[in-house]
Amino acid sequence: MVGVVGGPPAPLPSSDDRRPGGPMTAAELLQQLTDQLRRRESAETLSVQLGHAQRLGNMGWAQWNLRTGEAVWSDHVYVIFGRDPSAGPVGLSELADHVEPADLSTLDQLLWAVGEGVEPVHAEFRIRRGGEVRNLRVVLEPLVGAGETTGVHGVVQDITGRRRAERIMSESRRQLIEARERAAEERNVMIALREAILPEPVGCLDLPRTRVAVRYVPAEKAANLGGDWFEAAGLPDGRVLLAIGDVSGHGLPAIAHMAQLRHALIGLTMTGQAADQLLSWLNELVMHRLHDTTATALIGHLDTTTNVFTWGQAGHLAPILVRDGTAKQLDSPRGVLLGAVGEQPYELASIELRPDDLLLLFTDGLVERRTRDLDEGLALALSAARELPVYDLDSGLDRLVASIGGPNPEDDACLLAVGILDL
Repeated sequence: MVGVVGGPPAPLPSSDDRRPGGPMTAAELLQQLTDQLRRRESAETLSVQLGHAQRLGNMGWAQWNLRTGEAVWSDHVYVIFGRDPSAGPVGLSELADHVEPADLSTLDQLLWAVGEGVEPVHAEFRIRRGGEVRNLRVVLEPLVGAGETTGVHGVVQDITGRRRAERIMSESRRQLIEARERAAEERNVMIALREAILPEPVGCLDLPRTRVAVRYVPAEKAANLGGDWFEAAGLPDGRVLLAIGDVSGHGLPAIAHMAQLRHALIGLTMTGQAADQLLSWLNELVMHRLHDTTATALIGHLDTTTNVFTWGQAGHLAPILVRDGTAKQLDSPRGVLLGAVGEQPYELASIELRPDDLLLLFTDGLVERRTRDLDEGLALALSAARELPVYDLDSGLDRLVASIGGPNPEDDACLLAVGILDL
């Protein structure tokens, strides 16, 4: 370490050394020897510790004598500047040769401030070391004697790594903000598109001899708006069409495929065909027009004269029937996922409903979670469905969603509740 600790070691005392009152005893001589060794070891330890501190902090010290022009640098300042110690330190007036041109005014202000003042001053500027630019923080303190500045003491620290980390963090923060803004914008577009294609009704639908309420619960994650859909409408022949489904995927592609599938169903229902035939036609549509897509669907017709509900499904969860305070899931007729295979027949199932019965149709986002089994989710849905009031379905669906665990973090959910009125 240049200029930190130096000089020849002090001579060891001899037994002839005198002190007031007589020669030293052997014990006193041993104590004096021990004290000198301790001081020498302490100085060496301090030197080593100071060297470690400079390396760990990537910093060093320098001193410039303004009268003689002499300069002294510690070892690590040479490392910071990438300078061979045999070339000697750089004078204060020569620092400008190493500083980036854009930062020369900063160096000038720093040198002027330390020459005119009595307090330490500091600044940051860049130097070029070999082929790279380094960021330095320099603190200069004037050395005053006889009322004038005779020298300058300085501490030099290389903060290139810190500034690089700050730039990386700033860029990462900027990219994160932009990503969030893009995600929010995309979600707003998807929500607007969904509302245009499939507006959620306010309150209950006014259908013959039934009370129908719908709830669409988007996923908590911003980018996961998906292809869940429903349809509930009176038909010209007096029946009520009840349908629900889910197109695979998320985002704009899923919403676009959902729109095509739902609009196709609305057109096909005008043929008056039963649910099994409608599902077969939709399967052909997915197979040949909606490439790389699959979908589930449940389609049923409610005869409001006989209260018979006839339905079919394509890979979809069966509806829940609530009757006399009990809830059970209906047995599913055979039906494969839309878009999985062609020319597979779909079967029908029928059930005669009674006044005050309630049917709950839902997509899998209601009951599926990464953190629990499907059976557990279905059990929660059955328990919550028992509490659904036929004459207050709209608020009842909100309570049902909350009791099952609220919105699914990763998937949308659609619910269609149908109550049979006692007229």
